[in-house]
Amino acid sequence: MITITNLKENKLKALLEILLVSTRLGLSSFGGPVAHLGYFHEEYIRRRNWMDEKSYADLVALCQFLPGPASSQVGIGIGVMRAGVLGGIVSFLGFTLPSVIALIIFAVLLNNYGLTDAGWIRGLKIVAVVVVAHAILGMAKNLTPDVKRKTIALFAIVVTLLWQTVFTQVGVILLAGFVGFLIYRHHTIDDHSEDVKFPISRRFAVICLSLFFCLLIALPLLREATNISWIAMFDSFYRSGALVFGGGHVVLPLLEREFVPTGWLTEEEFLSGYGAAQAVPGPLFTFAAYIGAVINGWQGGLLATFAIFLPAFLLILGTLPFWNSLRRNPKIKGALMGVNAAVVGILIAALYHPIWTNSILSVGDFAFAAILFSMLVFWKLPPWIIVVTGAIGGFLLSLI
Repeated sequence: MITITNLKENKLKALLEILLVSTRLGLSSFGGPVAHLGYFHEEYIRRRNWMDEKSYADLVALCQFLPGPASSQVGIGIGVMRAGVLGGIVSFLGFTLPSVIALIIFAVLLNNYGLTDAGWIRGLKIVAVVVVAHAILGMAKNLTPDVKRKTIALFAIVVTLLWQTVFTQVGVILLAGFVGFLIYRHHTIDDHSEDVKFPISRRFAVICLSLFFCLLIALPLLREATNISWIAMFDSFYRSGALVFGGGHVVLPLLEREFVPTGWLTEEEFLSGYGAAQAVPGPLFTFAAYIGAVINGWQGGLLATFAIFLPAFLLILGTLPFWNSLRRNPKIKGALMGVNAAVVGILIAALYHPIWTNSILSVGDFAFAAILFSMLVFWKLPPWIIVVTGAIGGFLLSLI
C-alpha cells in the first residue's frame, strides 16, 4: 500500500534527481539553443528515458511556437512532466543559475575595476559579431526557405533599421504574423500523431496565461504612474522576454533599445557583456543577469533574471494543456511561419547595428572576425575556444 509518506519521498527523490541532472547540464551545455536541445535529448530521453521520442518532439515544437527561450522552456516542460510544476521550477534553476552567477560576477568586476576599455573587451565585441552572424546563417536556412519568407525578412530588415523605436520589433513581428496567416493559412499539415498528456489542468493554464497578459499590459502603465526604477527595470526585462521569437540571440536588439538609449548602460558595457555571455554555458537569456548587475549590482541581476524568464514560465505552463489542438491548426502555423521569417530580418538588422557598427572599427578587426568565424563555422571549434581566442586577440590588437 502506497502511503502519503512514500509519495512525498518519491516526489522529493524525483526533484533532487531533476536538480542534479539539470545543474550538470547547466554547467556543461555550451553552443546555444540548438545544442541545448541535443544535450537534453541525450540526457533526458536516451540515457534516462524520462519521455518518449514523440513526446519530446512535440514539446520542442511547442516551445519553438512560443515566444521566449526555447531551450529553457523545453527544460521546464520536461521538469513539469516529471514532477509537476515544482519539477519545472527545479529544472529551470539547475539549468540557469550557473550562467547567471558567472555573468553577475563578471558585471560586478567590470563595474569595480573599470574594464570596459581593456583590450580583451574589444575582442569580446568581435566575438559577438561572429556568434550572431553564425546564428543568422542557421536560422535563415531553416526559417526563410522560399521567396515569400525571404521578402518578409527583407521588410523586417528595412523597417527595423530605418524606424528605430522601442515599438519597432513588436510591430514588425505582429505584421509579419498577420502576413504569414494570409499567405500560409491553407498550408497543409500532415500530422497523424497521438495526443500528448500533460500533468497540468486547463484551469491552472488559463490562470497562467491571464497573468502573462495582465503583466504585459499593467507593467508599462505602472511604470509611467510610479516612476520607480526597479519597476521600470522589471517592465523592460519582462517585455523583452515576452516578445522575443527565435531564441536568445533575438533578444539582443530588444534589450539594446531598452537599456542603451535610455542611459542605463553604455554601448561598450552592453557589447562586452554579450561577448562574455558566449563564454558561459546555459541559456543566452541569462545575459539579462549581466545587464541587471551592471545597473544595480547582484540584486539587479537576480531581478532581471526573474523578470525576463517569467514570461517563459507562464507561457509554457499556460499552453501545455492546449498544445494538442494548437499544433494541428494551419492558420496558427501560418502566422508562426511569418513571424519566424521576420525574426531573421530583425537579427540581420541587429548584426549591422549595434553589433557591427560598434565592434568592427578597422581592417584588423574585420580580419580577426573572419578568423574567428572560420574557427566557429568551418573548423567547428567549441564556442568557449572562440571566446578565449577573441579575448586574447582583442588584447593583442589593442597593442598594435
